[in-house]
Amino acid sequence: MAAKTLFDKIWDNHVVSSIEGGPDVLYIDQHYIHEVTSPQAFNGLRERGLSVFRPEKTIATADHNIPTKDQNLPIKDELSRKQVEQLEENCKNYGIEFFGLNHPNNGIVHVIGPELGYTRPGMTIVCGDSHTSTHGAFGTMAFGIGTSEVEMVLATQCIMQTRPKKMRITINGTLQKGVTSKDIIMYIISSISSGGATGYFVEYAGPAISDMSMEARMTICNMTIEMGARGGLIAPDEITFEYLEGLSPSTGNLNFDSFFDNWESLKSDADAKFDHELEFDAGQAKPMITYGTNPGMGMAIDGIIPLVPEANADSAGSYLKSLDYMGFKPGMKILGHPVDYIFLGSCTNGRIEDLRAFARIVQGREKASNVTALIVPGSKRVEQQAIKEGLTTILEKAGFELRQPGCSSCLAMNDDKIPAGKYAVSTSNRNFEGRQGPGARTLLASPLTAAAAAVTGRITDPRELLE
Repeated sequence: MAAKTLFDKIWDNHVVSSIEGGPDVLYIDQHYIHEVTSPQAFNGLRERGLSVFRPEKTIATADHNIPTKDQNLPIKDELSRKQVEQLEENCKNYGIEFFGLNHPNNGIVHVIGPELGYTRPGMTIVCGDSHTSTHGAFGTMAFGIGTSEVEMVLATQCIMQTRPKKMRITINGTLQKGVTSKDIIMYIISSISSGGATGYFVEYAGPAISDMSMEARMTICNMTIEMGARGGLIAPDEITFEYLEGLSPSTGNLNFDSFFDNWESLKSDADAKFDHELEFDAGQAKPMITYGTNPGMGMAIDGIIPLVPEANADSAGSYLKSLDYMGFKPGMKILGHPVDYIFLGSCTNGRIEDLRAFARIVQGREKASNVTALIVPGSKRVEQQAIKEGLTTILEKAGFELRQPGCSSCLAMNDDKIPAGKYAVSTSNRNFEGRQGPGARTLLASPLTAAAAAVTGRITDPRELLE
């Protein structure tokens, strides 16, 4: 038999039928939905008189529009409240499990899926959300879909897709002090541009990946789409299995033993061919930060903003427009630049490991007086774990407040918006114009870099604050 990549193994195992000269019909193992991209899909079902084919294969949560304070009170924004209420009603009518506000399993869709044991190796996973690629960290084929496709999956548990090309990115070496998985993926994106993996599904490999925790791997796969890829995945290994075994006592969704043998075979064959291969040295990466308005416009925190001829931008005009929006200029150093807001959270960096990293920097220090900090756990379970570990006490002593779970300031769909003209060091995944609010200036960074800025009030190299 011909050698196969991990991606091809999962794809081929889920093909229901193939359309000659067209796409494949794929079976979907797990479907996640939230309040933003599902209402139109349910309306489509009603208009066509269709039911949800396999409701037990869909899990719903409220995350994008919910507030991160006073969640015991009704949602103030009328549109947000209606979307959440509509999701609850749709789930009730169609027999779908829903984790609403104040439910102990509530949280960001790409945080709760893994922590509740619904995400497992070898699966096909979709959601009406681009960062579904997060689940690829478990050796799944996970990708975002549009609203019409959400309707298709609800009605048939299948989806039509054209097979993408395959890319492998091998990351050798060892991460240096103060460098996290967020810095590594930002380093890669800045190297190949925000469109450098367009048309590909990316598999990550190499010793640097093998050394990463599951939380770190989720961050890597989460931001894969920020370089244009369809999704990203990492072959499951002992770290994956240990993570999943650790979930077993707290969730009834995981029958670990019955799947173990199959999971061990989920890896690319030694002689499998990829359409494109790239290699990076983790030891060359430094703490990263963005300076422009797409995730590809990133640099080492102690670097200078590239001059126009060196920029990874479509043209000098658009490059200068991006810098003008940010209030920066070519050749400028931004180390030491004052900041106004700090956001720790999102499906990229809202897990317990991220809160631990943030607390590591702020412990024994105080929040800078000029900074407003939004510290938002990715789920109720993360929130409770932070309390249990004493992280909330560390944060409070330093002048920070742990908010309630939600997508929060990742995007301007809720109350946690950044005011126009203000600078926000954000651990989220996108820095487009207006992403965090009209006129907001977003600088993407790791939890360590965000923490360093939070206690100094300016862009600071986290390595200076690490013992």
